[in-house]
Amino acid sequence: MSASAAVQKAQVDYKRLFFMFLGLFLFCIVYWAPPFPDAVDPMGASFTLSKEAKGAIAIFLLAGTWWVFEVVPIGITSILIGVMQVMFHVRSANDAFKDFMTPSVMFIFASLIIGIVFTKTGLTKRIAYKMLSIVGEKTHLIMLGCFLITVALTHFMAHTAVAATMYPLLLAVYAMYSDDPSKPSNFGKGLFIGMAYVAGAGSIVTLLGAARAPVALGFYNDIVGREISFFELTYYMAPVGWLMAFLIWGMMLLLLPPEKKEIEGVRERAAELAAQQGGITSKEIIAAAVVITCIAIMSLGSFIPALGKLDKTGLILITTLIFFTTRILTIEDLESVPWNIILLFGGAMSIGFCLWQTGAAQWMAVHWLTLFEKAHWFVFVMGMAVFVLAMTNFIMNVAAIAISMPVALVIAPYLNVAPEVITFAALVTAGMPFLLLVGAAPNAIAYNSGQFTTGEFFKYGIIASILLLAVLSLFILVIWPLMGMPVSMLG
Repeated sequence: MSASAAVQKAQVDYKRLFFMFLGLFLFCIVYWAPPFPDAVDPMGASFTLSKEAKGAIAIFLLAGTWWVFEVVPIGITSILIGVMQVMFHVRSANDAFKDFMTPSVMFIFASLIIGIVFTKTGLTKRIAYKMLSIVGEKTHLIMLGCFLITVALTHFMAHTAVAATMYPLLLAVYAMYSDDPSKPSNFGKGLFIGMAYVAGAGSIVTLLGAARAPVALGFYNDIVGREISFFELTYYMAPVGWLMAFLIWGMMLLLLPPEKKEIEGVRERAAELAAQQGGITSKEIIAAAVVITCIAIMSLGSFIPALGKLDKTGLILITTLIFFTTRILTIEDLESVPWNIILLFGGAMSIGFCLWQTGAAQWMAVHWLTLFEKAHWFVFVMGMAVFVLAMTNFIMNVAAIAISMPVALVIAPYLNVAPEVITFAALVTAGMPFLLLVGAAPNAIAYNSGQFTTGEFFKYGIIASILLLAVLSLFILVIWPLMGMPVSMLG
């Protein structure tokens, strides 16, 4: 054997090949398996798993395996999702591929453009230097400062937009920590993974953080016949969101202790760099004004009906148009957009709609939740929360809410479970998909930093998810009842 042949043989990545074929094996086992039994809900309705629905679950398992172990670039796995749907006649090509350009994907595109603008104009560095001059040199306080800003912003704007805004700021902070910003470190992993996690934690607090809350409250109103107000939602969710934010900060420091306890001279260095930037430029003013106006209009839409009729994706895409018409951005900037992340979310939308439209998601929800219809009420509520947590890591959290809440709210009266606790528990876990990048846009935006792998994100996500379920259990059993939330229909 020649030397070059020996080197080539040694370079074979057997781990990658194993997980590649594992995904294909799972697909084959499910797709060609005999028909699965029908799911029957408490009202006696039967849900048959069609051949197309079985194919959707098979593709779901294949994509999940390839995403977690990153056997190919995550955007390429997303393309595979569309291809498999078409080649195995799960959905038509028109249905499978048009999901790659849904409004949600375009919203993420526009959010990433905002991040590019903030970086190019220097706004993020200006904000980062100001923050560092306040929090000082301790790395654990710098991380906390970044997390608190993230959480606070998600109360007023979509967590996707917050992550896009914070991402370049974190890059500026990390550049002052490491001599080689492209090299991963514990601090870098904790900073970016933690940002994604706390963005989810903060987004559950108000109706403005994400679209899932209005959808859930709509189901609650339709089925229960009572409205949950903006402030009632915040009253019950704020303690959960903020507690999780601080616990995530502690978890990151424990699992990923920063290599440096402090960044020496960071205050002086930040002041020096801020001085070098000079006064604020016209491009910075335009960029800030455009983004703030967009955020204000989207936020006020919850209170002013006329503004509420404006589509959020259309609004945020207007910012992209303005940035190019004012020449803040050029064609070179457009070519620098991380299309791997755009494709990732395109694939997530495609598999999510596939599971929904084929009936596979509803079949899984009914099968899972009916397992707990004779269980203790607490076991049922947590079972529902775990299902939402699992599903929201693969499909849109809005879809996870839509397929689980109606079933849960129908079963709840049989167990004397109050609908309020069902609704709020579902919203908590739907907002914090800590396992996969496709679970939420902030996860994918953070991944673009290059500080962590999909496997590392999954590993730390397991711990964060267990922590989340423990916190949720505490609130269901103790804190929410003390705050006045009914958990039983008997009480």
